[in-house]
Amino acid sequence: MKNHYQLLVIGGGPAGLAAATVASAEGISCAVLDEQATPGGQIYRAIESIPEQRGKQLGSEYLRGKTIASEFRASDAEFYAETKVWSLNSEREVGVIRSNEADIISADQIIVASGAMERPIPFPGWTLPGVMQAGAGQILFKSAGIVPDNGVVLAGSGPLLLLLAWQYLHAGVEVKALLDVTPLSNHITALPKFPRALLAHQYLIKGIGYQIELKRAGIPMLFGVSDLRAEGEELCQRVCFKHSGKQKTIESELLLTHFGVIPHIWLTQSAGCKHQWDESQQCWRPEHDEWGNTDLPGILVAGDGAGINGARSAEHAGRLAGLEALFALGAISREERDRKAVKDRKWVRDERHIRPFLEKYYQIPKDMLATSDDKTIVCRCEEITAGEVRQAVREGHDNTNQVKFFTRCGMGPCQGRQCSNAVAHIVADEGGMPVEKMGHYRGRPPVTPLTLEQLAGLNKEDVL
Repeated sequence: MKNHYQLLVIGGGPAGLAAATVASAEGISCAVLDEQATPGGQIYRAIESIPEQRGKQLGSEYLRGKTIASEFRASDAEFYAETKVWSLNSEREVGVIRSNEADIISADQIIVASGAMERPIPFPGWTLPGVMQAGAGQILFKSAGIVPDNGVVLAGSGPLLLLLAWQYLHAGVEVKALLDVTPLSNHITALPKFPRALLAHQYLIKGIGYQIELKRAGIPMLFGVSDLRAEGEELCQRVCFKHSGKQKTIESELLLTHFGVIPHIWLTQSAGCKHQWDESQQCWRPEHDEWGNTDLPGILVAGDGAGINGARSAEHAGRLAGLEALFALGAISREERDRKAVKDRKWVRDERHIRPFLEKYYQIPKDMLATSDDKTIVCRCEEITAGEVRQAVREGHDNTNQVKFFTRCGMGPCQGRQCSNAVAHIVADEGGMPVEKMGHYRGRPPVTPLTLEQLAGLNKEDVL
C-alpha cells in the first residue's frame, strides 16, 4: 500500500466498486479499502465465490453484483481486502489497520462509500440469545450457506423482510410467521406518494411477487403488529405480540428482526462533515450535492452512506462521484464529466421515484423508536435502560451527548452504533422536542477499535 493516492475509495460495495472502476479508467492512482476479503460489500457479499444454486436462491438482484465485481477486477484500481479504516480527518488523512498494523495514508480525493447498517430498535427481549437482526441471517446465508434448521420468525418493517422470507422459502427454511409492525395507518398516508412510485413499477411488481409466493406457501403474514417482544429464560423461546386487538404467541428459538437501514455515518462524522436530519428516512445523513461533494473539499460520499436509496442507486451514485473526483483532479473536463454522467444522473432520478412511497409506507411508529418500555436495555455495551435515559432527561440533561456523559450510554465497544438513534428518540420524546434538536453522538476517532500496540506502532509524524 502506498502512502498517498490520487483517489481513495472507502468501501467495496456497489457504490465504491463503481466509483473506482470509472475513475481508474483515466489512469489515476486509485485504491479501494474494505473490511471484507473480497469485493461486494454487504449487499453482494461473497458474490465472486457463491455456488450457483445458492445464488439462484438469493435472487437476480443479488446476482447483479457479479457484473459489478468483474468490471472492477478488470480495472486498474487496487483492492486492499481485510483493511479497517479507523480514522478520517478533514485533511484527507486516513487511518487504516491492515495485517494487524496501523498506518496513516492520504489522498487528493476521498470517496466514502461506507454503506448502511440496520436500524437498531430496542424492544423487550432483544438482547436474548436467539434474537438477531435479519441482515445477520442473510450474511450467514450468503457467505457460508447457513440457514435456520428449526424454523424462524421474521419481524419488523421494510422490504428486506419480504426478500429474506422469499430467500428462506427457496432454501427450504420453515418461516413460522412474518410479523410487520408497520401501522396500518401508513397504508393510507402513503397513498398520495403511490402514483410517482409507479414510475419505478419494477420494484412494486417484485415485492408483490414475493408476497404472492409466500402466501401460496402458507406462510402467515400479519400486518399492523404491535407490542413485539421476545421471551425466554436464558434464550429466546417464544415471540409475543399484539395483532387485531388480541395477544398472540409463537413458539420459536430464533427471531430475526429488521427495521430498515440507516447510513453508516461514523467516518463522515469523524472527518467533521456537516450532517442533517432526514425526517422521511428517520435518520441522520451527511449533507452533499448530486455529485457526492460534502462541505469538506475533496471528501465525497456515495451510496447508502449518503442516504438510503438502494443498491442500484448506489451503483450510479458511485459512478457520479468517481467522475466528480476525476474532474477535481483535472483528469477530465467539466464538459466530459457532464457528458459521461448523463445516463447515471437519469438512472439516479428514476430509481428514486419509489423512495417517497416506501419511506412513508414503512415509517417506524414513534413509540417504537422511543422504546416505551422503561425496563428495556437500550445500550447493550453499558447495560443502560430506556428508563435510565428518561431519568437523565428529567434531571436536566436535555440532549444526547449530555445523556451520554451522564450515563455512559454509547461509551462501550460499539461507540454508540447500536444505541445512538434510540437515545435521540427517547430524549426527544421525554423532553417534548423534535428529534433533530437532540443531536447525534459526536463522532471522533478511532471509528473502529484498535489496540494500544497498533497505535504505538505508528510513526510519530503519522499520528493524527
